[in-house]
Amino acid sequence: MKRHQPTSNRFIFPQTLLHDVAFAVTIGCASLNVAAAGLFDWPQWQGPNRDAVSQETGLLQEWPKDGPPLAWRVEGLGGGYGAPSVANGKVFGISSRGEDEVIWARSETNGSELWVTRLGPALNEGMPQGKEGAGCTPTVDGDRLYVMGLGGDLACLQVNDGTVLWRRSLTNDFGGRLPVWRYNESPLIDGDKVICTPGGVEHTIVALNKMTGETIWTSQVPEPSRTEESGRGRGGRRGFRDSGAAYASAIAIEFEGQRQYVQFTSKALVGVAANDGELLWRYDAPANRSGINCSTPIYHDGHVFAASAYNSGGGLAKLLKEGDTIRAEEVWFSSDMENHHGGMLVIDGALYGANGGNGGGYLVCLDFATGEVLWNEK
Repeated sequence: MKRHQPTSNRFIFPQTLLHDVAFAVTIGCASLNVAAAGLFDWPQWQGPNRDAVSQETGLLQEWPKDGPPLAWRVEGLGGGYGAPSVANGKVFGISSRGEDEVIWARSETNGSELWVTRLGPALNEGMPQGKEGAGCTPTVDGDRLYVMGLGGDLACLQVNDGTVLWRRSLTNDFGGRLPVWRYNESPLIDGDKVICTPGGVEHTIVALNKMTGETIWTSQVPEPSRTEESGRGRGGRRGFRDSGAAYASAIAIEFEGQRQYVQFTSKALVGVAANDGELLWRYDAPANRSGINCSTPIYHDGHVFAASAYNSGGGLAKLLKEGDTIRAEEVWFSSDMENHHGGMLVIDGALYGANGGNGGGYLVCLDFATGEVLWNEK
């Protein structure tokens, strides 16, 4: 099959699932200048724009035979699956150490520990996979850091010393239902709001004041209708989606002059109004019956895309505004992008991701507009 070659020189940040017992930094710039690393920040999940694409240039097109030089390495960080965030010379993460769930900060220059803050006890409920630690990537916003623990503890800390400024519980405060594989969302900061997904019956998605933690609004996502249940992309088995929350993280978009938050819940891909949380539209096809929807949704040129595994696939829908309402109209649905939790991204009109579930998968590239397979590594 033909291969699609991106025309840009942008860096695509890896989105692998990690068990953070150790963390190593290598030098990958063409100049091999350590100081240049300070110019590159990755302050939240999937980078500055939550699209897994960096505008950094001058990176190596090929690695040296023995790989890029090792700048530093640290061990003993604890267990976890969340990628680190990097901002203003600091590296941040969350992990489980013994019986504690902790947030930590280290120097980007040499890896030395700057501070460690205990969030609470390490959670042992739920399925055995993923118990090693949280899957959240901390979100840096100026002098504040926002994190979510496995049990739904949402906290705001000071970047400089790790002092907890406020905290909320998704289960106790919003009636959130703990997903089977626990909470793994990375909080979204947008303007003065923190957006997260308790997954409660009445409070599926919530917006909080980022400075105080006070509730601004809550949004309810209803159960899908029987017609929606019978649609395509409904693979998997029931019994794993008692929570309205899945394992994805929300993104912020602008459509027809209106700010929205798009989230892949356990039931559907949805868009809610940024000002009051009103449910604007939903697209159920990409969500599997198990509610194991892990990958961050994509928005590009008036279209939304989401995918899941367990004999499901990925679907592209066009957002259409009709009067005061918005609906999502399916453009295509494909089993060739059955993305589990590796993430996906769009570069120059091509959709890249891994196709396959627990049985293994392979890298595939699809035409974003049509769903045509451009190449795969099968």
